[in-house]
Amino acid sequence: MTVIEVDRLHKRYRDHVAVHDVSFTVERGEIFGVLGPNGAGKTTTVECVEGLRVPDGGAVRVLGLDPHRDHDALRTRIGVQFQESQLPEKMRVREALQLYSSFYADPVDWRRLLDDWGLQDKANTPFGKLSGGQKQRLFIALALVGNPEIAVLDELTTGLDPQARRDTWGLVEDIRGKGVTVLLVTHFMAEAERLCDRIAVIDRGRVVALDTPAGLVSSVAAEQRIRFRPSVPVPDGLLIDLPEVTSVRQVGPQLHVTGTGDVLQAVTSVLARHRIVAADLRVEQASLDDAFVALTGRKLEETH
Repeated sequence: MTVIEVDRLHKRYRDHVAVHDVSFTVERGEIFGVLGPNGAGKTTTVECVEGLRVPDGGAVRVLGLDPHRDHDALRTRIGVQFQESQLPEKMRVREALQLYSSFYADPVDWRRLLDDWGLQDKANTPFGKLSGGQKQRLFIALALVGNPEIAVLDELTTGLDPQARRDTWGLVEDIRGKGVTVLLVTHFMAEAERLCDRIAVIDRGRVVALDTPAGLVSSVAAEQRIRFRPSVPVPDGLLIDLPEVTSVRQVGPQLHVTGTGDVLQAVTSVLARHRIVAADLRVEQASLDDAFVALTGRKLEETH
């Protein structure tokens, strides 16, 4: 069942077109990722889904309703964690969760959310005394306290250390396991690969790709990268003349070889014939980072 439908969405700010004919659907129970550089239009798109902005063209339907016109009807069915949020400095964690839970007819037990999001020891801590990661976890808990059908999570692991980020991924998978649809905005490639069933890559206001993580990677998966440290200098042309090899680059003591097909067999065979040992050999397959570069022409980390 489709729970979010975005059809030829268009949004302009004076002379700047932020979103141009963006279309995608989100199915019930999936984790759908929105990936893109700063200024690509992904935040504007998600804000139209949330009902915070009115489209200039196209249509958005959430659970069969117009998110702007039917905002009151959708308010209790969608939980939102914003990228930048604030609470009163002296408000305690438990007070925030109690307050938010009072807004809903059928809230989740806020005490359970304290446990789920690792905030048990911070229940009586004022908001202003929380670390950045603790504040982020609190905002995620607040987005879920209303027992929503859809959770919109905007850069949910920003500010978290690597271990806390991985722990959070597990909790997001648990959220989906309970039947909640997740709309995830992220710039962490590992996060998108781990969590998302499908990803819309938005660049310059348009959807430039829409597929599963594996599907996006397969679009550039023809190439492989081989790195190794040769026991002796490799003669010019020895590797680049191989039909499977597309490029050879010297990086310090290492050779970086890029190629297609059975490039690993071709390279190791010719090295063996010339009695060259490939020490510290590593083979790298194409990644979601490679797919993003192929689609947008730049690395995602360069845009943040």
